[in-house]
Amino acid sequence: MRMTRDEFLRWPHKAITLLGMSGVGKTTLASKLPTNKWFLYSGDYRIGTKYLAEPILDNIKRQAMKVDFLRDLLRNDSIYIASNITFHNLEPVASFLGKIGRADLGGLDVAEFKRRQRLHRNAEIQAMRDVAEFIEKAHTIYGYDHFINDAGGSLAELDDDSTLETLAAHTLTLYLRPDEKLEKELVQRAIDDPKPLYYQEPFLDAKLAEYLHEKRLDSPAGIVPDDFVRWIFPALVAHRRPKYESIAKRYGYTVDARRVEAVASEEDFLKLVASVLA
Repeated sequence: MRMTRDEFLRWPHKAITLLGMSGVGKTTLASKLPTNKWFLYSGDYRIGTKYLAEPILDNIKRQAMKVDFLRDLLRNDSIYIASNITFHNLEPVASFLGKIGRADLGGLDVAEFKRRQRLHRNAEIQAMRDVAEFIEKAHTIYGYDHFINDAGGSLAELDDDSTLETLAAHTLTLYLRPDEKLEKELVQRAIDDPKPLYYQEPFLDAKLAEYLHEKRLDSPAGIVPDDFVRWIFPALVAHRRPKYESIAKRYGYTVDARRVEAVASEEDFLKLVASVLA
């Protein structure tokens, strides 16, 4: 959505999509807005509680069934399993995505990993297409003045124009662009704590072949899962950067992520967005 500074400030029911890499400050920024006025929509939360809820639970149950004690209790319905997904705890979603590599280290084979990646992509598309409906519900049912969409870091990799156009039609898209120093911090965090991620399949195939050649491995079955995530993450950052910039250029606006760090209130946030539009 495109608008002038004055149009934004007069907009009675503001709706904003935050775009950028995981860790760049989207969720932190959204959490600084008053919860009685802003409806927080988390794409990852919607994915985990709606579109991947059953696959996530199935994955957990498969692990539980490997334990004799739990298997017997599950089979006779003495216990049940549920995932406790919150805006600040999306670990069930990450654990479902998994990592490629050695089975003895919790890794997945490539075929299963790609199957889960495709499920995640479809789920993210659906979650983002739900935004328009939730904007309406947030106002007419729950009485919120404004709406903020905390989009997943992999939104830029969907390559689905229809979804992006839907978001652009209903929200002002704000890309939080990291500077070189912040990008290095994101890479270091991934090295310190490698997490499951979404990759476009052609990108994954190319980097997987490169990694196997570099590490002199015969097949992905020999990969140490965390090592591969650490190795590929800098390339993923570089891969996504032009995609974020393209989305911002076509559909929205760009703000330096460092400026977002200074936001302490709703007033600060509105001033920041207004300055970007100006």
